Amino acid sequence: MLIKSNHSFHMVDQSPWPISAALAALVMTTGMTKWFSTNNPSLMLLGMFCMFMTTYQWWRDITREGTYQGLHSMYVVLGLRWGMILFITSEILFFFSFFWAFFHNSLAPSLEIGMMWPPLGITPFNATQVPLLNTMILLSSGVSVTWSHHAIIENNYSQATQSLIITIILGIYFSALQGLEYYEASFSISDSAYGASFFIATGFHGIHVLIGTTFLFICATRMTSGHFSKIHHFGFEAAAWYWHFVDVVWLFLYVNMYWWGS
Repeated sequence: MLIKSNHSFHMVDQSPWPISAALAALVMTTGMTKWFSTNNPSLMLLGMFCMFMTTYQWWRDITREGTYQGLHSMYVVLGLRWGMILFITSEILFFFSFFWAFFHNSLAPSLEIGMMWPPLGITPFNATQVPLLNTMILLSSGVSVTWSHHAIIENNYSQATQSLIITIILGIYFSALQGLEYYEASFSISDSAYGASFFIATGFHGIHVLIGTTFLFICATRMTSGHFSKIHHFGFEAAAWYWHFVDVVWLFLYVNMYWWGS
């Protein structure tokens, strides 16, 4: 049912999902600490399940507001755009701190790690093998998600869906290869500043890839349900922006940590 109002803005109703998400995040992080200490992941899995259920229902409500209730007017979408831009800006600063730590240690290695980079005893990954393949995968996924965006603008939903599915498959493939790379790594996160900065930066990027793949999967589900049009598809556009951000961060990771840093 279309809800009409005498203004162009969306006055958000009271929702249980923000506090629910906060509590789920608290349980999940506390459970992760318990998992590291006692090797018991049950509390962490409970937090992850609560976070999943909260995310699903919050997404459901926003989809109803924008698609069926008509609450996402031009002014509301403008606010959503700026919100997404500021969110991605905060994520850029988040990764900037990791690069700062990496260059601080690599440009002036301390005496504790032998004044050399990489430290003695650490065999870094070959930048021309799996990391290069992952780079090609993410660049290809950036092309396919852009193809999907242009197909939506041209009302070609068949191509939009196909190219979006290709992007999702490439995202899953990237995550699988990175997991294999971690499994075969000759060093760990506890191996000096090199291991810590490498696994923290690439690990958080891997989490962002999983989140972005989830975003795109939701968009594919909505696309098959007819939720998007050439003038009303910001949900997809926000996911595409996020995916391009993930691509760019990986390029910096590849050039600095895999190629130059090794």
